[in-house]
Amino acid sequence: MLDLFLTPENLAALAALITMEIVLGIDNLLFISIVTNKLPEAQRAKGRRIGIGLALILRLLLLFSIAWVVQLVTPIFDLGIVGPDSGHGPAFETAISGRDLILILGGAFLIWKATTEIREKVTPDQDTPLLTEAKPTAAFGAVIAQIAMLDLVFSIDSILTAVGMTNHVPIMVVAVVIAVAVMLLAADPVAKFVEANPSVVMLALGFLLMIGMVLVADGLGAHIPKGYIYAAMAFAAFIEGLNMASRRRRLSKKS
Repeated sequence: MLDLFLTPENLAALAALITMEIVLGIDNLLFISIVTNKLPEAQRAKGRRIGIGLALILRLLLLFSIAWVVQLVTPIFDLGIVGPDSGHGPAFETAISGRDLILILGGAFLIWKATTEIREKVTPDQDTPLLTEAKPTAAFGAVIAQIAMLDLVFSIDSILTAVGMTNHVPIMVVAVVIAVAVMLLAADPVAKFVEANPSVVMLALGFLLMIGMVLVADGLGAHIPKGYIYAAMAFAAFIEGLNMASRRRRLSKKS
């Protein structure tokens, strides 16, 4: 077994897969951070640990059920929408698989959740100032259920990515465990940073809204390269970092 990890080809595959799994885990971690911050403070760390633990369990279960996961890409039915009669056939035709249905439903849920959270942040009431963190009102069980649903969507996407990069299950298992361990280490700092910076909350919700749209589009056959998505996210985060630095300088001058 150890020899499997000592070949240059497999080491390169392991390094690439760990990097890819960590990048894909950013979406999962953002969602977990935002929804657990709605819990009472004493329950937040526990909620994050359970959510990330569920992500690991689901990924490992899917890895050991690769035959079933691969079958998810088999079309269940064809969805064809005929465009104007131009003599060139349908405008587009999409074969819907089990994976596509999961991505569409998960993406739709993510769009709904992000939209709902954004509305709550930008709609002031008597108790919650504009663009500040709402008082914790979420039930623990409801938060864990939401995390479990999105964990499933992100886990299937993660495992299908892993299957496309290597054929060795042990390499996939090590990569997934390392990536989830990184998520676990980063969970509390990320959640605290998001909670302390309301503008970052809005940025993260914007990311989740975009990711939800990408999942729906992917499920419908419009595949958007993930590099474009993460490049846009990185650029937006860079601009927000500049804004935060500017705000700190203004506050320090006033004090």
